[in-house]
Amino acid sequence: MKIAVIFPGIGYHTDKPLLYYSKKIALSHDYRIKDVPYGNFPSGVKGNKDKMAACFLDALRQCEDLLQDVDFSQYTEILFLSKSIGTAIASAYGQKHRLKTKNVYFTPVGESFRFMEQPGIVFHGTADGWVDTETVITECKVRNLPLHIIKSANHSLETGDWKQDITNLKSVLTSVDRYLSDADNNMPDFTD
Repeated sequence: MKIAVIFPGIGYHTDKPLLYYSKKIALSHDYRIKDVPYGNFPSGVKGNKDKMAACFLDALRQCEDLLQDVDFSQYTEILFLSKSIGTAIASAYGQKHRLKTKNVYFTPVGESFRFMEQPGIVFHGTADGWVDTETVITECKVRNLPLHIIKSANHSLETGDWKQDITNLKSVLTSVDRYLSDADNNMPDFTD
């Protein structure tokens, strides 16, 4: 049995495109889906380290409650699909519980890299206002994480041009599908 646990961002819920379609892909690969609907975050988190830390700790506490009935030992494969601050929360939760996970890290925030120890793939947009591209490139190289960079894309991996966004979304989701298929164990580094 396989399980995919979904860790959303502060304002990026599981019904938004990256997570919504990634869940569908996970289902097509026979993963059981478990959403982690933490929330009730304050406004004004971006750029405020104290609020970001408080949100992280609160969401991690909520995860403990929301996932307390999940027996991860019964699963042969654990996938964490995470977005933004959810990348830090998923990684910290996995560390704390010593879980071996596969990961799809959508637009990690800078603080996420402190916890990202498990294998996975990373997606980042060059217009992401939460973390600069050079930091993401450096941190992914240190951790040997394949990085997919979407030019001119923001923290939601959107450019403002709907045609380009659809093209980018298809490319991102195709990469997620390949990752879950294990079709390419040595996925290329898309930092070019």
